[in-house]
Amino acid sequence: MSEVTTIGLDIAKNVFHAHGSDTRGRGVFSKRLSRAKVLDFFAAQPRCTVAMEACGGAHHWGRELMALGHDVRLIPPAYVKPFVKRQKNDTVDAEAICEAAQRPTMRFVAVKSEEQQASALVFRTRDLLVRQRTQLVNAIRGHLTEYGWVAPKGVSYVSMLGDMLEEEMAALPATAVAMFRVMLDLLAELDERIANLDREIARRAREDETARRLMTIPGIGPITATALTALAPTAETFAKGRDFAAWLGLTPLQRSTGGKQKLGATSKMGERTLRRLLIIGASAVVKQAAHRGVPKGSWLERMLARKPRMLVTVALANKMARIVWALLAKGGSYRAPAAVAV
Repeated sequence: MSEVTTIGLDIAKNVFHAHGSDTRGRGVFSKRLSRAKVLDFFAAQPRCTVAMEACGGAHHWGRELMALGHDVRLIPPAYVKPFVKRQKNDTVDAEAICEAAQRPTMRFVAVKSEEQQASALVFRTRDLLVRQRTQLVNAIRGHLTEYGWVAPKGVSYVSMLGDMLEEEMAALPATAVAMFRVMLDLLAELDERIANLDREIARRAREDETARRLMTIPGIGPITATALTALAPTAETFAKGRDFAAWLGLTPLQRSTGGKQKLGATSKMGERTLRRLLIIGASAVVKQAAHRGVPKGSWLERMLARKPRMLVTVALANKMARIVWALLAKGGSYRAPAAVAV
């Protein structure tokens, strides 16, 4: 019997499936496993490469299998799909994962530690609360419109409605006023929780040396810096800054063929959360530049003079991503380049 060198593991909640192959890629076994027997099975296997899709629970199982001495490789699910043969089931999925892991050009996801996942959870929780706050604000404004009240956009204006309920909205039905009070109380609670998480994120950013260095880049604050350290893979994953920007989805789509280069809109393929934060930060920098001006001959001045503002914002986010990679890969802090003499 050939020695197993690579095992593709299709993980789920309770039923797992393992497919093993040798150095030549030939299947050695295909085995169904229950959740309770996964670690016992791999403890009995010789040290080999274990590949899984980078999905829910993959980092946990990756840490467990690494503790047993195996070399764990996590593959983005989109890169496994081309290797799936006809039909779809656990057996076929495990075989496809095993085959994808043996490709020399395959890209993998680094296994995250529990602390990295905890840092990401702090940010994800804040992001969830912000979305809930936005949903609540939109609900309040929408219900007020039904009674002829048009509230200005923005959380700060909605928070003023509590005082208006006592005076100017006395003509509203008592039931409606009571429901508005419920929503405003929920809004105040969300504001307090978000403020507490902001303080926690700022504390983590101050204590983390990498986050402090990232915050020297214009447009990157504690939230973005913390998100980058928690969600971005190691810098060694990418050969250069452009690869990191492409991973974030900040590069144009390519439709090139026959030697003719055709570039389209921004790809938006990659980590959407980091991409959104970098674009928000770049938007703030561009807004300040439009109001206060920029150094003569600088890259930003030349771009603003000949390109639409939104295009400049995305281009600046791309530039920020490449600077982030440089700081993560080479160390140091950001130093603004000297302006070019006109």
